[in-house]
Amino acid sequence: MVLRKYNGMQDDMPQTFSSMLDRFFNESVNSRGFAGFTPHVDACETENGYEIEVALPGIRKEDIAIDFQEGKLTISGERRFEKKEEGRRYQMLETQYGTFSRSFYLPDNVDADKISAQLQDGVLVVNVPKDEQKTMKRQITISGGEEAKQPAKQKRVAATASENGKDK
Repeated sequence: MVLRKYNGMQDDMPQTFSSMLDRFFNESVNSRGFAGFTPHVDACETENGYEIEVALPGIRKEDIAIDFQEGKLTISGERRFEKKEEGRRYQMLETQYGTFSRSFYLPDNVDADKISAQLQDGVLVVNVPKDEQKTMKRQITISGGEEAKQPAKQKRVAATASENGKDK
């Protein structure tokens, strides 16, 4: 007979490392619940603007809201659990449900009035065009030389004369 110290965990401890990993991942996957989810996003910049793709499979466009305020674009919505089939008991449910919200801070060179979005095949594509007036290249001329210095010199002479109470 072999004596082992009892610490109360033997019944719950997996016998192998593999079964421990299986238990860990099964419990963490199944305990996610319906608190919410974070959809996957791909964002890129093009010459004419920005494009944001959001993976939203199974979500209707009526369940999505897109807001733009003070340079922040917010995409929010909800994926509802609507499987109400009798005679089925789910043993595993890995699809995420609940509310979501993703926000993106955009530069000030966007044209907020021309932002557009379309939902097709479970992918929401938001196009944010750049404002052509704000992104247009401008050449700035530099003033200098004697004509730029002349008015400043005259102002200094006038200020000195008025301090002394003399009018020149």
